[in-house]
Amino acid sequence: MSIVAKFRERFAAPAGVWRAPGRVNLIGEHTDYTGGLVLPIALPWETQVAAAARADGTLRVFAEAYQETVEFSLSTMPEQRQGHWSDYVLGVAHQLRRRKMLSTGADLLIESTLPPGAGLSSSAALEVAVASALLSLSEETLSNLELAKLCQEAEAGFVGTACGIMDMFVSITARERHATLIDCQQLTSRFVPLPEDLTILVVDTGVRHQLASGEYNQRRASCEEGLRRLRAEGLALVALADLPLADLERHEAVLGTLLYRRLRHVVSENARVRATVAALEAGNLDALRPLFAQSQASLRDDYEVSCPELDLLCEIATNQPGVLGARMTGGGFGGSVVVLTRSPGGLGDAILKAYRESAGLPGSVLEVVASPGASRLPLTAKN
Repeated sequence: MSIVAKFRERFAAPAGVWRAPGRVNLIGEHTDYTGGLVLPIALPWETQVAAAARADGTLRVFAEAYQETVEFSLSTMPEQRQGHWSDYVLGVAHQLRRRKMLSTGADLLIESTLPPGAGLSSSAALEVAVASALLSLSEETLSNLELAKLCQEAEAGFVGTACGIMDMFVSITARERHATLIDCQQLTSRFVPLPEDLTILVVDTGVRHQLASGEYNQRRASCEEGLRRLRAEGLALVALADLPLADLERHEAVLGTLLYRRLRHVVSENARVRATVAALEAGNLDALRPLFAQSQASLRDDYEVSCPELDLLCEIATNQPGVLGARMTGGGFGGSVVVLTRSPGGLGDAILKAYRESAGLPGSVLEVVASPGASRLPLTAKN
């Protein structure tokens, strides 16, 4: 049954359907919230929201994945997160109200092809789709950048994950068959064409994370403390993205072992993003293998956001013939691995078979293409 038919069955006729894709980050992990560089693509998997305005100031939201409806008044919305999927909707609604851009209640029906907790930005896709729907129903508009900022503030300020802007920004702005190089300090971006002979696989470990539980926020706090100490030493840094490796090494004693390792990941990862873009634009795909291996090692050893299943999956993938690179993607502590290859053949099946035998977990693998960013869908018989 289409999302429009489901909406009609549960509510009435929808005013529209809004979609927003998830993302996979090719390289540049845990660098967005430090003002660094990232290189994501949008995925063909997405969240869709069918919506219609209500005159009574009520938000009524049904989530297909949970078969559950929540309802709250715009004037008495909870001020604290509930530890529930509806926190993402509440966070967006609060940000819109703060900007005086939510003038109507609404019925919303949410469905998604994105697996939650797989490191593919299901939360950002949900926030972008919900915000786009509510803005349209209220006859308001925001620029792409302001919409991304609103959704970031919803997740950081209400849900409690101190995320960067990458996930929301690429979900909104992505271009088909391109990666997006985002400078998260300058908030600028440019599209990087992907070679036609490059194939991208996303392999899900089957291990799920909860970023708001604390580990993700601790990493960001470590980076902020490291930046504070370096500024106290007289380094004129706007963000960690400005930090040369030589300056970092000279201040290892000031930082201590743990903060030094955290910052070393950030500095070296930014360099790897630049090198990856250069390799892609030159068509030098063989140069990607060491860059991806170094990124995974840094995430595992310096930033400590990997887990045994991610490490195992990266090792299995890297040892397969024809693999150009493999590394964890997303916040970590579970989720997915991104694998690059020229010709997939039976590569995905081979990786999955070896992983299942070693880890005893089902996992899953899909070949993906770089897809377009968020949009409003026409109301047709198909949806």
